[in-house]
Amino acid sequence: MKKLLFVFNPHSGKGLIKQHLMTITDIFTKDGYEVTVHPTQCKNDAYEKVLSRCNDFDVIACSGGDGTLNETIKAVMTNGNRLPIGYIPSGTMNDFASAIGIPKDMPAAAQKIVDGNIITVDIGSFNQEYFTYIAAFGMFTEVSYETSQQMKNMFGSLAYIMEGMRRFNVTKTYRVSVTHDGATLEDEYIYGMVSNSSSVGGIKGFGGDDVLLDDGVFEVFLIKAPKNLPEFQFTINALMKHELDAKCFRCFKASEVTFHSDNDLPWTLDGEFGGNCRNVTIKNNHRAIDIFAEKNLLVEQ
Repeated sequence: MKKLLFVFNPHSGKGLIKQHLMTITDIFTKDGYEVTVHPTQCKNDAYEKVLSRCNDFDVIACSGGDGTLNETIKAVMTNGNRLPIGYIPSGTMNDFASAIGIPKDMPAAAQKIVDGNIITVDIGSFNQEYFTYIAAFGMFTEVSYETSQQMKNMFGSLAYIMEGMRRFNVTKTYRVSVTHDGATLEDEYIYGMVSNSSSVGGIKGFGGDDVLLDDGVFEVFLIKAPKNLPEFQFTINALMKHELDAKCFRCFKASEVTFHSDNDLPWTLDGEFGGNCRNVTIKNNHRAIDIFAEKNLLVEQ
């Protein structure tokens, strides 16, 4: 009998996983899996559980937000046993799930796992850590993990923009040198992002119109520091309209990029706090993870 480890965060999003747990387990069981269920108890519990038990199963499935998926993928990458990963999204934004066509409906997402369609995607290295689809520093990173869950549930992606606007008067600027492909960009920035997704914070289009999740490169997006409130408003308007060629942005693709600052940069990895770092090297691990999903147009055939 095939063995499946199902790790889930019972508090993710609105806690809806509790209403679907029996149905999801039944879907797995009917497909011939012997299912082991583990509700996470604290931060990094999914990582520790998957890392320690990875070799005992044929499939690893998880449910939660981007943070739970990050812990699961990081554990599989660290373990080195390349098992297929199933994901049932239950967070607020679920950017990565949206990008690869995983349904928001939980039983439907579970059915995707038993249907057996696997795609292979790139995964990022952040110094010695891993991330699934985004590493970022600056203004909106703090908004990501400090915006209340209640506000996220009520307003979705707008919650991040609203919180960012509220923080304008205390927004920090960072002098950063960004190096890729032999070129160096040095400027004052309020935000920097390295991503591998067509959706960030529930908003599509940050990476452009040609995002592929298995092409070996990341989309890099930098926001230059506005000097006054009108410039800040111009930046927000350009952001909302996806005018990525605006003078306040710098955009490019790269398989490896380094960041250096004389001061600490607050980073987030897949929406969770990633630490304060002055020197960061981000690399693309080409087609490193197998995941059950819809074979959509964002992934090379």
